Amino acid sequence: MSRITRRAALGGASALPFGAAGTAHAQAKFPDRPIKLIIPWAAGGPADAGFRILAESVSQKLGQPVVVENKGGAAGVLGALALQDAKPDGYTICQMHMSMLRQPMLNPALKYDPIKDLTYILQITGFVMGVVVRADAPWKSLPELLAYAKANPGKLNWGTLGAGSTQHLAMESLGMAQGLSWTHAPYRGTADTMRALLGGEIDFASESSGWAPMVMAGKLRLLAVFTGTRAKRFPDVPTVRELGLEIAVDSPGGLVGPKGMDPAVVKILADAFRAAAQEPKHLEFLENMDQPLMLLDGPAYREAMIKTMEQERELLRRLKLLPA
Repeated sequence: MSRITRRAALGGASALPFGAAGTAHAQAKFPDRPIKLIIPWAAGGPADAGFRILAESVSQKLGQPVVVENKGGAAGVLGALALQDAKPDGYTICQMHMSMLRQPMLNPALKYDPIKDLTYILQITGFVMGVVVRADAPWKSLPELLAYAKANPGKLNWGTLGAGSTQHLAMESLGMAQGLSWTHAPYRGTADTMRALLGGEIDFASESSGWAPMVMAGKLRLLAVFTGTRAKRFPDVPTVRELGLEIAVDSPGGLVGPKGMDPAVVKILADAFRAAAQEPKHLEFLENMDQPLMLLDGPAYREAMIKTMEQERELLRRLKLLPA
């Protein structure tokens, strides 16, 4: 009798859908301790600030602290590298950005696959990129800056948050199209780049919208934005494309974890971050940073990154940046 009962019990358990059983287990057990959220940039930039708002909200929703850990430097890949050694249990997650997708193509020493070796949880937003100079700089427009660079090869120094970053490639694309020679200076994050610009270490910066408060305060001048449309708060500033240069960059970003995560845990995290992203405090932050809300669930986010990776590979090939 006991043998039949055991067999029946096992049979009944095996008849349960795996997803339903996994969801019930995850909902009962996850999270039961703090979650580490890696931000692969120095503290103080727009990516850091936005994700700290999300972390605070998600902490309240899940009943466990979401602890931010900044890992700046190395063109933003330290978070991806940390995920390679992390357990796929949902307790270590990371902000995803385009450099994490791109850097393995630029550096063969990076042994992670940005598609196969990450679990895509949620796409959240994009970033407004722009070209900024100090308010006392002589250039009033991007064409003036480019004309000066052409007349003075090698004289201008400019900064971004890292070699191989979206901001770097966008500006290098402009330089290549114009046949310019100048010097790129990589920094650990947007905040460091802005300090270098204000301090006179560099002549201009190609950066995400961490420059917005300083532009509004009159400390910096925004010459152009790389997005497909003008930034809402800077309607008088043209897009690069409007100036006759066929470059448009939205730079989507979101949340990833180690490969092999339980889909039920992914859903819990995605639902919490999706809800947090749509709360007034985060929406106000996006408005202040001119960032669009670009929500995509994990599978759709992954598919979009597969297509984007091929487009990026072609861009890097044309810029002659792919290793031989």
